[in-house]
Amino acid sequence: MTVPAPLPVPVPASQEFFSAYDALLARWPAGTAELDVPTPYGTTRVHAYGPAGAPAVLLLHGGGSTGAVWFANAATLGAHHRVLAADILGDAGRSVRAGRPLRTAADLMAWLDALLDGLGVRSAALVGHSYGAWLALTYALHAAERVDRLVLLDPTQCFAGYRPGFLVRSLPVLVRPRAARVLAYVDRETAGTDTDPQWKRLFALAASDVAHRKLVVGRRPDARAMRAPLLVLLAGRSGAHDPEKVAARAREAVPHARIETLPHLTHYALPTAASAQTNRLISEFLGTDREGQSRSRW
Repeated sequence: MTVPAPLPVPVPASQEFFSAYDALLARWPAGTAELDVPTPYGTTRVHAYGPAGAPAVLLLHGGGSTGAVWFANAATLGAHHRVLAADILGDAGRSVRAGRPLRTAADLMAWLDALLDGLGVRSAALVGHSYGAWLALTYALHAAERVDRLVLLDPTQCFAGYRPGFLVRSLPVLVRPRAARVLAYVDRETAGTDTDPQWKRLFALAASDVAHRKLVVGRRPDARAMRAPLLVLLAGRSGAHDPEKVAARAREAVPHARIETLPHLTHYALPTAASAQTNRLISEFLGTDREGQSRSRW
């Protein structure tokens, strides 16, 4: 007897959320393609920009940000790379859960293996922010041969824990995530920066209007085994953790790492605020050879 495959189950969201999502996506450069990549855990939406044959850069967003958040980075990074920004399965966005349950860090690693396979990417540079940085670092240790370079933007749960005050401030928006409350929270956490207001609205709606979001979390990675070139960009005013402590522990764990601090930025300001500076540092780190091709490989 043949058992039919389970139907895709999207993470329920309001039309207001998807309108905000599409408004942010409209700010991606002309020529951006929308890809739906099947994996054993469901279909992953990927925003793709840059020359189709260029080396790959996989962008992994922070919780609730969606892959659309990289709109201010896509054009610069896509000059010499194929930019691939995924909506992480289980989070807000247009990825659709189906098939195998996604419950553990090992499942996440298998999902990323399948995503790269589905994209036809042998290896890539990985860029991750916040939760996406934890995911990128964990994957770089899981599949070192597939990660050429690694960029972590104010990484959480990678080298140090959260500030207790950050957890206290975040608790009300986790327990009762009404859009107005979440927006006020992220406004406070990004005060004094040019964090994009459309993204802040999308983030608030992701928290309040997207049901059954569930990010898979795991242990803090042991970065001492890290061999790929590593760039860590820290928000100097991060409320999430102590940036000096993160920098010190990152240097201890990965002596070859390049660590830079963006002194005026906060945790949630990345990656939309001060994008010119962020893009320059990431592009310099990824590097190009004389033929204009980076070190990542398809």
